[in-house]
Amino acid sequence: MLEESNISFEDFEKLNIINKLRQIIGSWWNIQLNFTDEKGILKGVPQGKFFNAKNPVCKLITESDKTFPDCVDIATKTTIESEEAEAYLLSTCHAGFSTMSLPLKLGKKYLGCIFADGFLIEETVDEQKDRLRTYLRKSFAQNATHLEEYIANLPVLSLKEVGYLKELLEVVLDEILNLRKTISDNTESFHALSNNLKNQWTYENIVGKSLAMQSVFKLLNKISDSEATILITGENGTGKEGIAKSIHVNSKRSNANFIVQNCGAINDNLLETELFGHVKGAFTNAIKDKKGLFELADKGTLFLDEIGDTSPSMQVKLLRVLQEGSFISVGGSEQKKVDVRILAATNRNLEQMVKEGSFREDLYYRLNVINVKLPSLRERKDDIPILIARFLSDYAKQNNIKMKKISSSCIYKMEKYEWPGNVRELQNEVERLCVLSGDEQDIQDDLLSDRIYGIQGKEEIFKTINTNGSLKDAVENLEKTMILSYLENENWNKSRAAKKLGISRASLIMKCEKYNFKRVNKEN
Repeated sequence: MLEESNISFEDFEKLNIINKLRQIIGSWWNIQLNFTDEKGILKGVPQGKFFNAKNPVCKLITESDKTFPDCVDIATKTTIESEEAEAYLLSTCHAGFSTMSLPLKLGKKYLGCIFADGFLIEETVDEQKDRLRTYLRKSFAQNATHLEEYIANLPVLSLKEVGYLKELLEVVLDEILNLRKTISDNTESFHALSNNLKNQWTYENIVGKSLAMQSVFKLLNKISDSEATILITGENGTGKEGIAKSIHVNSKRSNANFIVQNCGAINDNLLETELFGHVKGAFTNAIKDKKGLFELADKGTLFLDEIGDTSPSMQVKLLRVLQEGSFISVGGSEQKKVDVRILAATNRNLEQMVKEGSFREDLYYRLNVINVKLPSLRERKDDIPILIARFLSDYAKQNNIKMKKISSSCIYKMEKYEWPGNVRELQNEVERLCVLSGDEQDIQDDLLSDRIYGIQGKEEIFKTINTNGSLKDAVENLEKTMILSYLENENWNKSRAAKKLGISRASLIMKCEKYNFKRVNKEN
């Protein structure tokens, strides 16, 4: 696992949103944006100089060997103060400029700060300008005639604009932390799967007794010893990554690395570096060679999720690796040979994309040697009760509690729901039920999400209405159908059914008598 402080700042530079926000902050207020590590060392500063000084005064200060050390010192001081503040900090630099900084933390680990400087604040502008004049006259006497012109054109922010600047820096901070988490998650998957994980992802432990899933299991058993490239297709939430893990742990490569990369999560430049690595000097701040995922997955399995989201140029690079088993790192010239089994997955219709010209036909056929199509949960509703049981068991183990029970009416409603988010949505709903039930051992259906609780029979109800008769007959028919439907949903609990229908229990009893509704062989 990566050390939490091992941050690759050059990866931040590749994020489109960070570059865009830098441009916005620079064009709006002529303000520069910089990073420091946990020791206060400036990042993205080649040859010991700021590369993005925006206003002429900052440019003058940072380009001088005499005054640049002051900038380095203030960056270190700002980093220390940012860590101590543990929040947004507005301070003043050695020359008199305002500086805004936000601490960069991963969990409890302080990794440095992001800061913007080179501006003045409206409420203190006169005091700051006097301080700037004093500093510049002392350090740049020869440029005295230009000082006032410089100072007159410096950006001045109102407190409202300072608030906007803070919000923009918070966006940058969020993107950095999201990227760091993605890199950390990928690095953790570099290691071979543990024995515990291998046991978890054997074919026998994948839940599914339905005919649709039995067909999938038969196919998986046939390909367990194969080295063929496999394309796993299915809707979001059907468990494509889980199937990929199962294929790996049941293959001859089970003792080697299983590495996952979501191709739709990052831009092309970063994806290329992640997959193929880079050599020292390939781009700004590429201070050492970096292995890519293909190299790290050598002798193992590389799972490329969301393959349908790759750009045409990336598709060409992937096709070359699949055809030749070799690649060239970013900025390099040496061909690297690897032995990697490729598993790919998508929720998109690649065949249709080929027809439309948005996905390469030759790459499609290279990937689609064997197609494992996962059914939606709508196609395997027989599996819902056993999936629920599995998720209840998992929740109990994770929280060290006794396994909860779920009512039959709750299961009934969950079986009737269409589950557009498939198994993932079902898992989230079960976890939600476990949390909301608190200390209660039995989970009742009134805790279900509204979209699931009220699902039963709405479309079917309207299908039963005879639109050719009178309005009175249609309304009466609808009332009868709804009452019966809600009574069945609530297991003939008239209090709960009445509540859902929006009428009193007494009114419901009267209507049941009116329509002669009785629960056959069971007590009312």
